[in-house]
Amino acid sequence: MKTNDERMQEILKQLESVSHIRPETIPDIDLYMDQVTTFMDEHLKDTKRYPEDKVLTKTMINNYAKNNLLPAPNKKKYSKEHILLLIFIYYFKNVLSFNDIEQLFRPITDKHFNSSKGLPLEEIYREIFSQEKMSLDGIKTDLLQKYGHAGKAFSDKDLEGDDLEYLRLFALICDLSFDVYIKEQIIERIIDDLREAEPAKKKK
Repeated sequence: MKTNDERMQEILKQLESVSHIRPETIPDIDLYMDQVTTFMDEHLKDTKRYPEDKVLTKTMINNYAKNNLLPAPNKKKYSKEHILLLIFIYYFKNVLSFNDIEQLFRPITDKHFNSSKGLPLEEIYREIFSQEKMSLDGIKTDLLQKYGHAGKAFSDKDLEGDDLEYLRLFALICDLSFDVYIKEQIIERIIDDLREAEPAKKKK
């Protein structure tokens, strides 16, 4: 069985390889649904937990459109901006509900999707993902700090060997899970604030 140190080294190595889909790799021509799913599966395959997992399916795309997360295609074809939104959805869907994503996306799709007035969606995407390296550096620092704390857990107990190793791994997972839980609560609070502010705007 792997040691905790070995696991941590593998995780850090995996974090080094994390990257996003760069806008210049997205075709400038509109794509049919099959082409969209193929593109997404090819470029996000390294993020899948299991090889058989699907990054995106026709059913998923239809559900996103049905729940107002994705504007309707033009004559069954999806633009570069559709794909940019699908990438955002891919990262959000495991954290937020469809209702929350729809609330978060509404100002983006209203002002920046296929708009000649607002900042182009591609520029927003580039700005967001330009922070990737800084974010990953912060995540690695935080991860190592948590791992250091977990490595000292149960030191005052009469434990050793595999049992101590596993309990320290459990402590790390609990710490990481609490971090995710709190951040999810913060995101939901912000989105709820946005939702509550909408009726006031409509009255003006």
